[in-house]
Amino acid sequence: MKKNQIDIITMGCSKNLVDSEKLMRQFENLGYRCVHDPKRAQGEIAVVNTCGFIDAAKEESINTILEFAEAKNEGRLKQLYVMGCLSQRYREELEETIPEVDKFYGKFNYKQLLNDLGPSAALGDTTTFTERRQESGAGRKLTTPKHYAYIKIAEGCDRRCAYCAIPLITGRHVSRSMEDILQEVEELVADGVKEFQVIEQELTYYGVDLYGKPRIAELISRMADIKGVKWIRLHYAYPNQFPMELLDVMREKPNVCKYLDIALQHISDHMLRQMHRHVTKAETMALIRKIREAVPGITLRTTLLVGFPGETEEDFRELVDFVREVRFERMGAFVYSEEEGTYSATHYEDDVPEDVKQRRLDELMAVQQEISEEIEAAKVGKTFKVIIDRREGDYYVGRTEACSPEVDPEVLIPAEKRQLRTGCFYDVKITDSDEFDLYGEA
Repeated sequence: MKKNQIDIITMGCSKNLVDSEKLMRQFENLGYRCVHDPKRAQGEIAVVNTCGFIDAAKEESINTILEFAEAKNEGRLKQLYVMGCLSQRYREELEETIPEVDKFYGKFNYKQLLNDLGPSAALGDTTTFTERRQESGAGRKLTTPKHYAYIKIAEGCDRRCAYCAIPLITGRHVSRSMEDILQEVEELVADGVKEFQVIEQELTYYGVDLYGKPRIAELISRMADIKGVKWIRLHYAYPNQFPMELLDVMREKPNVCKYLDIALQHISDHMLRQMHRHVTKAETMALIRKIREAVPGITLRTTLLVGFPGETEEDFRELVDFVREVRFERMGAFVYSEEEGTYSATHYEDDVPEDVKQRRLDELMAVQQEISEEIEAAKVGKTFKVIIDRREGDYYVGRTEACSPEVDPEVLIPAEKRQLRTGCFYDVKITDSDEFDLYGEA
């Protein structure tokens, strides 16, 4: 057990990761040493930042809390705190069932933990707690490689999709001011960050609450004009009321990656109505055509949902045909999980058997795997700009602009031929591909 050390464990999405990074910097300003995602309890204190999105994520969060609770019972940990989406939603139940946790915080009040813990003894008597708190108002301790960072531009969601618990957890959509975001980007560039993953629950809605209309295109354009910003990548768009002016920015700004993560969930009009997506199949197909026409060579990533209540075999076959026709460069899928408090949980019967859900998921992902293999194989012989993330064994591992960290294929470059620098860009000729990765030579 290391004195004055806080173990920060982040579950779930990159939006949670940003919260953890901000908390870590503030803890360090108070004299603590922070370690992110340790394999086991190491410090005196642990903070688990939880996810509460779907059953699998909730189960993983609970198991992690129990693991650190056991460490506390065994004397390997002095204090245990829990924050994030799961405790935002189920705080009372968690307090009753896991008494080993010293205190639970939600998604928005976790900074109270700084007051509750106070300054570390390592600060000594030369700086008061109040002074340190004033210093700790901004900044992040990056847990990603130092050349890229996630930028959270808003929190919450005004959409009310029938299956989704996110609005129940995060509340209404609240945008950060453009000036605040751009200042953070400038600070991160000064610290050596070159690549920015722009994230929020629904980025196409950015600015509506502050400025009366979507301002995502202006934000990304101004971000792209900041000297030192080499790549910007956009995550989590919504197909309804898509701001078409954003496509002009993506096409015209060379440092805005031709990459868009847009969750579509389904294509059957029957399912889209059931899901409360407020978009039709025809509108979805027209939007995809417009995106690809406006931004030639764009990489589209989407997420699909199978096994939603009432999904027939005909609905599913329509979804498979859609995936075959559109040929998404990147695609993920998951099975429906009933979330209490959502419209679908209170109004629909979860009537698709679990084995049918899994069969549909497996089939859909098998179709996408074939498509992905063909798309990646077509890159062999071509040269791409690649940023190097790390060295792993005999290879340097990097990504093209078509690859977001942690979720997309990577480019493996033999380390024996040439020394490369992490965080630097190289022209890489692709020599081979498989179902997961590309291979190339710098």
